[in-house]
Amino acid sequence: MHVLVIGAAGMVVQKILARLADNPAVFGAEISRLTVTDAIAPTVPASLSDVAKTMVVDLAKPKAAEALIADRPDLIFHLAAIVSGEAEAEFEKGYAVNLDGSRQLFEAIRAAALEAPYYPRLVFASSLAVFGAPFPEKINDTFFTTPLTSYGTQKAITELLLADYTRKGIFDGIGLRLPTVCVRPGKPNKAASGFFSNILREPLAGQEAVLPVDESVRHWFASPRAAAGFFIQAARLDTALIGPRRNLTMPGLSACVGDQIEALRRAAGEKAVRLIRHEPDPGVQNIVAGWPMDFTAERARKLGFEAETSFDEIIRIHLEDDLESAQE
Repeated sequence: MHVLVIGAAGMVVQKILARLADNPAVFGAEISRLTVTDAIAPTVPASLSDVAKTMVVDLAKPKAAEALIADRPDLIFHLAAIVSGEAEAEFEKGYAVNLDGSRQLFEAIRAAALEAPYYPRLVFASSLAVFGAPFPEKINDTFFTTPLTSYGTQKAITELLLADYTRKGIFDGIGLRLPTVCVRPGKPNKAASGFFSNILREPLAGQEAVLPVDESVRHWFASPRAAAGFFIQAARLDTALIGPRRNLTMPGLSACVGDQIEALRRAAGEKAVRLIRHEPDPGVQNIVAGWPMDFTAERARKLGFEAETSFDEIIRIHLEDDLESAQE
C-alpha cells in the first residue's frame, strides 16, 4: 500500500504517523511506501524512515498536485489548508490554498485515471465551519451547510466537489467534519479557535493564557488522539456503507468554556485557573458566534467513529500524550 499525506506538518498528521509507527498495518494493509508532504518540511518517526519520503510541496502551486499523485498512491489524506482566522484575514490566500489546491488535486487524479485505471481512497479534512447560524439546539445529520466565514465556504465547496468526483467514480472520497481539536500541543496558531486549547495547555504548563470570549461560549470538541482515530477509521471503512452523502460530521463533546475551566481546576487546581486572563476580543467573538455548538453525529457513530465524553478525559489524554512526553 502506498499512502500519500498532504499537509503532513500539522499536528493531527503527526498523531496519525505516530499510530502508524506503532502499528504499520493500522490502515488495514502493510505500508510499502509513505509520502508525506507540506509547504514546510514535514517529519516522520524514525521507525518509518525505510518506507517514508518527505517532500516540500505547496499544493496551490501549478503542477504540484500532478507531482504528488504521479506514483499513484492508494490512499490519500488531504489535510493541506490555512486555518480559519488566517483564511478570513487573507481572502485570496484562503481560496488559493483551501479551494483551488483541493480542486487541482481532484483534477490531477481524474487526469491520471484517463491514462490508466486509477481509483484511490481520498480522505479530506473538512470542518464544522461549513455550518452557519442560526442553529437548532442540536444539529443532526440532515442540517444544511450555510457557512458564515470564508474558511467555511472554502471547505463547503470542497465537500461538494469531493461528493461529485466520488459520484463520477474518479476517487473514493470521504470528508470528515472535524470538531475543534483540543488540547492541541505546541505553540498557538492563527486559528480563531486556538484559545480553546490555549486556556488549558498554557496553565497546565504553568504559563498565562488569554481568554477572548465569555465562559458561556459552547462548542464541539475532540482530542488529538480522537482526531487521528477518525482518519484511521476513514481509511479502513467500507465506503459502501456511507452512501452518496460522503461528508460526515465527526463525533465530539459539546462543552462550554466554563466546563473547560472546571475540568482544568479538577486536574491542576486553582493556581492553574488563575493563569487564565480574560481579555475580550470582538473579532474572535464575532467569528465564534457563528459556530455550531452541538451535534448528534449519528451517521459517523454508527460507522465506528468515536470521541471523548468529558473534558476531564480530554485533559487526561493531553497529559498522557503531550505534556508528560514534552517534559521527559
